[in-house]
Amino acid sequence: MNKSLVMGLVLGAAVVTAGAAVANLDIFDRSPKFAEVLKVDAVKQTTRTPREVCNDHAVTHQAPAKDEKRIAGTVIGAVVGGVLGNQVGDGSGRKIATAAGAAAGGYAGNKVQQRMQNGNTYTTTETRCETVYDSKEHIVGYDVHYRLGDQEDTVRMDRDPGARIPVENGKLQTAALR
Repeated sequence: MNKSLVMGLVLGAAVVTAGAAVANLDIFDRSPKFAEVLKVDAVKQTTRTPREVCNDHAVTHQAPAKDEKRIAGTVIGAVVGGVLGNQVGDGSGRKIATAAGAAAGGYAGNKVQQRMQNGNTYTTTETRCETVYDSKEHIVGYDVHYRLGDQEDTVRMDRDPGARIPVENGKLQTAALR
């Protein structure tokens, strides 16, 4: 064989091998270049933020009584009841009617004054506040179910990778998706 033919063949093989290495072609690597994405599930987190809500409400108060024991109503009722009882009957029956009228009038006068005092009210406005929570849901990542060769697995990623994930030396290249 001719020496220049052998030299040409060796030199040609060296150029082809070097060209494949420079072009990053691995002609002997039969492993998959991509993992197939089967399913992507968004991972969500709920954040609750408190805030205060205040509203004005009308509040009815009872006015303080000037005569808490209702003495005036009792006395006036007893006098009126006694006068009316004195109008009924004669003799000793008149005395009993006067006493009974005074007792009934005193009780009635006391109750009338009580109803009047209970009805003596005034209204104010009060501000009432309460804490309410606003909820907001946001995505914190994605659980990606994929198939690489004949094996299936799941990886959490910060974004949806699409239909496939690059693989290099048998490992997912998730950084290549950024």
